[in-house]
Amino acid sequence: MKYFKFYTVVILLLSFSACEQKSSTEVREVHWDRDMCARCVMVVSDRHNTTQVINPKTGKKYMFDDIGCMILWFKDQDIEWKDQAVIWITDLSTGEWIDARKAFYDTENITPMAYGFCAHKSKDSIKKGQEIIDFNEVEKRVIKIGK
Repeated sequence: MKYFKFYTVVILLLSFSACEQKSSTEVREVHWDRDMCARCVMVVSDRHNTTQVINPKTGKKYMFDDIGCMILWFKDQDIEWKDQAVIWITDLSTGEWIDARKAFYDTENITPMAYGFCAHKSKDSIKKGQEIIDFNEVEKRVIKIGK
């Protein structure tokens, strides 16, 4: 009887742990021309300016058509987990998903919501003579623009 209770508890624990959903912070599939921007509710279709935010606690994904929308969404919604958020953005040249906080940005682009900031995996892909800024500077400028 003693072993029966022990094995029953072990089986129950294994059953519950198998149901536990792991929170992934990897890039998620995008349903182009169907997913909508979490802030402005425009359809996400530009494969070179899309931003994806993952809540690391829940694994929930939020899509944005422009980095400006994402930054203002964090501010407007007062997102408590902002500093822990995993932020992916597409590289302007390749469309590859890159870490938005490590990306390099140029400032004179036509983007879906006209903020003008595009991400690059390396500085080498930015045209010579263009201003290069980091994620923190993009944040400051978007908040200053504030639309």
